[in-house]
Amino acid sequence: MPEPLSPERYPRRKIFVLSSLALFTAGTSFALRGAIIADVVSELSPGSATLAGSLLGTAFLGFGTTLLLASVFLDAIGMGRALLACALCFATGTGLAVSGEGEGATGLIRAGFLFSGLGWGFMEAAVNPLTAALHPEDKTNRLNIVHAWWPAGIILGTLVALAGAALDVGWRAQFAVVLLPAAGCVALYLGTPFPRTERAALGVSMREMFAEIPRNPMFGVWWLCMLLTAAAELAPNQWFDFALTKSLGIRGAWIVIYVSAMMFVFRHFAGPIAHRISNLAMLWGSAVLAVIGLWILPLANSPATGLFAATVWGIGVCFLWPTMLANVSERYPKGGELFIGLMGVAGALSIQYVLPALGSITDAVKRELAGSPETLAALPAAAQAPILQAANERAFHTLAGFVAILIAVFGAIAAFERRRGVRAGR
Repeated sequence: MPEPLSPERYPRRKIFVLSSLALFTAGTSFALRGAIIADVVSELSPGSATLAGSLLGTAFLGFGTTLLLASVFLDAIGMGRALLACALCFATGTGLAVSGEGEGATGLIRAGFLFSGLGWGFMEAAVNPLTAALHPEDKTNRLNIVHAWWPAGIILGTLVALAGAALDVGWRAQFAVVLLPAAGCVALYLGTPFPRTERAALGVSMREMFAEIPRNPMFGVWWLCMLLTAAAELAPNQWFDFALTKSLGIRGAWIVIYVSAMMFVFRHFAGPIAHRISNLAMLWGSAVLAVIGLWILPLANSPATGLFAATVWGIGVCFLWPTMLANVSERYPKGGELFIGLMGVAGALSIQYVLPALGSITDAVKRELAGSPETLAALPAAAQAPILQAANERAFHTLAGFVAILIAVFGAIAAFERRRGVRAGR
């Protein structure tokens, strides 16, 4: 018989700090990849949005692959060792990327981004079920709070990039900052006991966990929804600095900082909001605001309009990722770490394709309106502006159209469950 999970037997505060630092590390690496990508591309292949999307997408490939495998074997690996692997992969990936120079630079940078994605995958595989296991009575609240440290890491990474640009510090030195929180994760891991997964503590075998997939076909709907919720949040966040800097008149990185600070604060209030209006209602409202935000972001042409559009979009995507995870964990507890991990895999798969697609759409519109990248670069800034805005509009509006599907799906689920609830009450 499995030993019942007793959360109070473990150093929950220390584990929460470690989990938060792991998310902070992932957020810092994520932000720096997005902030330095223009400099990386200018060194490798100037002006290529397609290469930018491809390199950034490599991290998501590593993220999804590791998240899937680590989620399946998480109880065997151990949630603590998964967090250690997270820190080591971030350190390795950062080292590879900053060492990429000369003829083999593209391959080393791609490998570095891949390892950074592996670290991200180990983090996501461990932190979410670990938080759910140690706080079974308060999952939505605690998952949103621990995920608040993701935007906190984004703030640090973006500030490092801005300071590096102001001080003329190269992208390699900027990216090396990721090594500091990664080392902190290793230090906190040492000597810390970790619980088994909630699924294992309930006595649900791995075979039974996998059997939950055919028993719960509705999980497939939630998994498909995660493809779109991840695209709504992560793809634009990674794309702002590359795409919107010229049209806004300020670096898109400042928009990333602003939205991340807003998310850090708001995620601490997710629990009370969910208790008042339900997870599903919060997801539906978030999808509505996310679509509006994605539609108006490329129309912004000044710092003020950019901040307004970012506010709408930021409030919309603020709760999506952690609330989707909490929602699935509460609905399908026997699915355990597999179901939580599969949701993250959906997010990774989504961005693996969305980022290159944004790059391809952007380049296609530029070619259509201006010809070659050299021709576009030779135009005066006033002539470039409408071309860049048209390219951004096509990319962001295409994404908004797909994300709008969530509004219909979440609304249909809510209506179905409301009708079922009425019948049950009769």
